[in-house]
Amino acid sequence: MPVRNQPSLDTYITKRDPRQTPEPFGRLTIPVTNKLFVVQQHAASHLHFDLRLEVGGVLKSWAVPKGPSDDPSDKRLAMQTEDHPLDYADFEGEIPPGNYGAGHVIVWDRGTYTPLELQARNFDEAYKKGKLLFEVAGFKMRGRWTLVRIKTKTNKDGRDNTGKEWLLIKEQDQYAVNQGCTFNHTSVLSGLTVEQLKNPAGTKRSIRKKLTTLPTAKQGHPKKPKPMLAKAGDAHNRRGWIWELKYDGYRILAARNEGIVRLVTRNGLEISERFPEICQTLAHLPMADFVMDGELIINDATGRPSFANMQTRARSMTQHQVSVAAIEQPATYYAFDLLHLEGQDLRACPLLDRKAVLRSLVPAQGALRFSEHFADQGQQTYQAAQELGLEGVVGKRQNSRYTTGRSADWIKVRNARSDEFVVVGWSPSKGQKHDIGSLALAEFRTDHYVYVGHAGSGLNISLRETLRHSFKSLARKTPPIKSPPEGLKTTHWVRPKLVIEVSFTEYTPAGHLRHPSIQRQRFDKAPQDCIGRFIPTPDKKASLTSSQPRVQTTNPEKVFFEKPGFTKGDLVEYYRAISPWVLPYLKDRPIVLTRFPDGESGKSFYQRDVPDYVPDWIRREVLWSESTDKPVNYFVLDVEEDLAYVANMGTLPIHMWHSRVQTLDHADWCVLDLDPKVAPFSHVITLAKAIKDLADELELPAMVKTSGATGLHILIPLDQQLTHEQSRTLGELLATVITDRYPDIATIARSVRSRQNKVYIDFMQNGHGRLIAAPFCVRATPEASVSMPLRWHEVKSGLSNTKFHIGNAIRRMQRMKNDPFREVLTTSPDLTRSLSLLAELQKIGQ
Repeated sequence: MPVRNQPSLDTYITKRDPRQTPEPFGRLTIPVTNKLFVVQQHAASHLHFDLRLEVGGVLKSWAVPKGPSDDPSDKRLAMQTEDHPLDYADFEGEIPPGNYGAGHVIVWDRGTYTPLELQARNFDEAYKKGKLLFEVAGFKMRGRWTLVRIKTKTNKDGRDNTGKEWLLIKEQDQYAVNQGCTFNHTSVLSGLTVEQLKNPAGTKRSIRKKLTTLPTAKQGHPKKPKPMLAKAGDAHNRRGWIWELKYDGYRILAARNEGIVRLVTRNGLEISERFPEICQTLAHLPMADFVMDGELIINDATGRPSFANMQTRARSMTQHQVSVAAIEQPATYYAFDLLHLEGQDLRACPLLDRKAVLRSLVPAQGALRFSEHFADQGQQTYQAAQELGLEGVVGKRQNSRYTTGRSADWIKVRNARSDEFVVVGWSPSKGQKHDIGSLALAEFRTDHYVYVGHAGSGLNISLRETLRHSFKSLARKTPPIKSPPEGLKTTHWVRPKLVIEVSFTEYTPAGHLRHPSIQRQRFDKAPQDCIGRFIPTPDKKASLTSSQPRVQTTNPEKVFFEKPGFTKGDLVEYYRAISPWVLPYLKDRPIVLTRFPDGESGKSFYQRDVPDYVPDWIRREVLWSESTDKPVNYFVLDVEEDLAYVANMGTLPIHMWHSRVQTLDHADWCVLDLDPKVAPFSHVITLAKAIKDLADELELPAMVKTSGATGLHILIPLDQQLTHEQSRTLGELLATVITDRYPDIATIARSVRSRQNKVYIDFMQNGHGRLIAAPFCVRATPEASVSMPLRWHEVKSGLSNTKFHIGNAIRRMQRMKNDPFREVLTTSPDLTRSLSLLAELQKIGQ
């Protein structure tokens, strides 16, 4: 089911329909810059690769003879060819003999790209200059890439290739390898190489040969198979078990038979039309008759499966919305079992045998993935799932058969305590008898529902509105639970039809949930599946003792800043004193250190992973790093002693993420960094005031602080209403307006050589995992300057970064009492209104 005729979304500014998203009201979709890209390997008269970028409703194309390389030193020739229609991005197969380009084609890679430096609407301008810089999110190609035109003359063969010869270059970033190209050359659809595509019979014979080694396989096709389900259990290292990660998505049986691909949920609902990218991959597999079991997921910006994103995709959409979502928010199907293949029913075969055949069927990269497993390592796998913030793990007996229903041969272990409960009633909020304040929850035990308590935490506006509408038709007078406790007179009872996922610390001795917090509604779970797991345990008393000691400064007399003579001890004491002002910005936020063990004039190094020697009381948050393909233990600084510890490590400065660990995929602010380099600081002041005026025009709040180094930081609070990608786009739009108004002193050109002594308005610091110097942090300057929040009337002639340092910052804040920058954490702007005003402003300027 190919994605056809994907329109450009550059000019759309729309408010999301709350019926189609679990996010709170007011979240927006602002102009989208993500575009389709594809690389096809083409065995024509010569084997080559075709790079294609969506521009203006077509695919701009370049033939790359040697293919892309993730080594920046490999500059690959790219010959521009004719444009192709968008639906050609789906093509994999044979171009028949006698046609132009006759030969076989595989989809080598595909995904989205984001133009950098210039918006896609100015592609023609960038094209004329002969340099296209873009960021790619594909299955193989990742990060920043550049196409640079070569100035050439007529070739030896007489053909004039002037303007058609380019170089494709990988930029130096976290995805660069610096050791020669490491890409594999299989299709992300079929998993075949282009040579195997010419003769797929060999691949089919290899897979069929594996089937012959399964003596318990039977002839026949399972009729309407139902999934095997796991019982609750604990992670262990007993022999004879394998362990898989538990993904937070929809359990799906994927089948292909007689040319038709189907995706069916565990409740029997077919959702094939909503996930064309998965169906397209399944349709290209070399075997034409199969049934596999797996989990369908959509990742968030952190690379973790997001159930909220999954629900958005799974709901009813128009064909246009599905086509857009398949590109902008693609799904991944993790296959972990094989029930049927080529007329053979494999359910009676041992699990490891089924998975061995499945592995040979699934591509190495792409939207369809093989779910890896780990033998006899349940506890280690569970620990890894906890560190990565995944839902949990599933343990399976290696020799288990595939049986319908719940079986002790499969066990699931959830990360922390989280489970699904049935909504059996609701209680009104205080003072508003018609508004939902909390939900009455129950679980299924034996043959009836048992009350487990009320939960109100996490009940957001969007969910309350959805539930209020549902409760109208589900209301009943009597409780649907067995032996309801006293004291529920204000509860309005409803029929047990709705399922809610709730996190909690433990069950009380009475069987009620302790510290419940509502996570989300589960549309894919039936009330009867909410099976009770309560086991009576004695009540536990929480320990109130703290294991956190006071940090002792090492070498406190060591001079760290030569000009004023401030010592390492001065640095640590500064952070202790400034902690009431700086900690609100740092709390729950991943941070990265730049360490100067010998002071600001000495050597430095970048520290993002918490070293092993750091004491346990320093908080860590484990996030997955795509650049290193492993988890990273980030520092999180919540209390004064945390600050003192990293200061004692010689940290200059403290850089922080734009989001908190609870909401990593949504930005708290949009930042514009005014970087003067050699431009006069008076121009920085002029542009800062201009940005404030623009923000006032758009009814946007704006806060300003010194960077502590050379420029100014202006932050627009977002209250997590935009993703990081959308925040960067907003920053680019604002920066573009300012550079249009002040072309003589402002630029958005990233290259220092191209700035022409102008102030660089850097919007590229917005993005997932991007960093900004924290307010009040100390910079590595001779003056020990700090990044100081400012009142807007202070942005005037005479302002400088060196004016604020660790010698006067404390007195300033004590005198001011209120931090003028703090509103960046508390203000929730009306972005619907502001983006509409921005759209009107752009129309006027065109």
